[in-house]
Amino acid sequence: MSVAIYPGSFDPLTNGHLSLIQRGLKLFDKVIVAIAVNPKKQPLFTVPERKTFIRDAFPDEARVEVDDFQGLLVDYGKRRGVKVMLRGLRAVSDFEYEFQLANMNRKLDPEFETVFMMTGEDYFYVSSNLVREVASFGGNVDGLVPANVAAGLRAKYANKGSTP
Repeated sequence: MSVAIYPGSFDPLTNGHLSLIQRGLKLFDKVIVAIAVNPKKQPLFTVPERKTFIRDAFPDEARVEVDDFQGLLVDYGKRRGVKVMLRGLRAVSDFEYEFQLANMNRKLDPEFETVFMMTGEDYFYVSSNLVREVASFGGNVDGLVPANVAAGLRAKYANKGSTP
């Protein structure tokens, strides 16, 4: 069985993420969507909330697994027995960071590979940070995120005011 890990913060999940997962399922038998937990960051959504958003986006797709991890991705991959990471590239600006990350992971584990996919033209400008910022000012993020995520953003920012 071919399996890839698609890591990220997914704070929040965007339609660009969904597109990459769907396209990844054309290449791999299973995609593990792995929420990276960084104790130094203050996410908008909790890990359980983010897991729910992702699971709700793929209700009948058994080949999508949602998990979370802390620490190095290569260590998580070893624990899971997975040697492939799936990553999306939106623009040239993503390439340098992703190239460094892929090479560091390969240095840490020479058998660990990274598969890059270009983000679809509909979502190349969408990032979780940008979505959060737009939503924090009351902007409409419909079409950029799944409906349940848009509702979650409205609820979070209704409770927080308009502070990103």
